[in-house]
Amino acid sequence: MSLDIKNIHIGKIIREVVNEKGIEMYRIEKFMKCTEKEICSMYEKKSIDTHVLLRWSKLLKYDFFRIYVQHIILFSPSGKSKAGTSEKQKLPAYRKNIYTKEIISFVLELLNKNLKTKAEIIEEYKIPKTTLYRWIEKYNIPSSE
Repeated sequence: MSLDIKNIHIGKIIREVVNEKGIEMYRIEKFMKCTEKEICSMYEKKSIDTHVLLRWSKLLKYDFFRIYVQHIILFSPSGKSKAGTSEKQKLPAYRKNIYTKEIISFVLELLNKNLKTKAEIIEEYKIPKTTLYRWIEKYNIPSSE
């Protein structure tokens, strides 16, 4: 499955996973408690309700939420605190340095296709220089700089 982490169209991704897993429509209808027309409508939506996405994740045994996490890791601004904000946060803080295979592949593909330089990747995605060079070495990517 080819995944565009920058422009997520969750309906298309769900349809791809359904097709890959070969799930029958009657089983989807029964589990999702909706009609074939409603399911086909979901396939056309760029975004869907989180409760519905959770049901799809359970049915297909695929973590669709991870796609959004990957997007956040790559495209969110750095977590630098602003002046005057409270040191104690009420919400849990998550580690940003958890990179999935899809993220590593995405970044290395940018390098391989000369779409971005190492410096641009380090700056834009806030990936530590040592981490990027480790990926290049581990996955035998030829150095382009």
